[in-house]
Amino acid sequence: MTSNQWGALSPGFDAELRSMAGERRIHRGDILFAHGSPPDAFYCIEQGRLRVSVSGPNGREAVIGMYEAGQWFGEVSLFSGAPHPYDTRATETTDVLVVTAAVFHRLVADRPEFLLELTRLVSQRLRFALDWIDETILLSLPVRLARRLIAATAIHGQTLRHSEPVSLRISQEELSHMLGVSRQSVNRQLKEWEAKAILRLEYGTVTLLDQDALRALA
Repeated sequence: MTSNQWGALSPGFDAELRSMAGERRIHRGDILFAHGSPPDAFYCIEQGRLRVSVSGPNGREAVIGMYEAGQWFGEVSLFSGAPHPYDTRATETTDVLVVTAAVFHRLVADRPEFLLELTRLVSQRLRFALDWIDETILLSLPVRLARRLIAATAIHGQTLRHSEPVSLRISQEELSHMLGVSRQSVNRQLKEWEAKAILRLEYGTVTLLDQDALRALA
């Protein structure tokens, strides 16, 4: 875990939370918390992966993003006191650290520097959400897809370097849910970029090969 990873906290805050956390294991397909459930804890993924999504009245699911190992989440509902606005479901066996709401609020009240960190984290999530809305409304699929892949490197705790391929554990189905388009549309665009050696497709993985070209598309 690095300090610039999306959803990561400073080593001191991270260690303090871990010392007070319990553990929970959930298996593929299980829900950690559901839309509308009360905000009862602050969470971190030890290992595994969670899909973050919302569902419409017609049952259609929109994937907002993924939580990966090292990412803390759940602070927005804890601060607001409002129910969780989305579902979190395991895509594989996942171990989660759980800091109860009472412990979380006591720690934040006693340590103002930790509150500042969480304020930055909330602001980061808000910026991500606003960018996602803008992209959905205003931009074409190729631009949105390129931006989503670049954003995924930060969410997955990786850094784009010109000379190094970056592998993302993200499926075409997940990308299609994130972008609100069909899987076939995503596959068609990714295949076009694969033919140009911008990326390489494997089962459940997209490897970025030409970061300059992807940035230009974005």
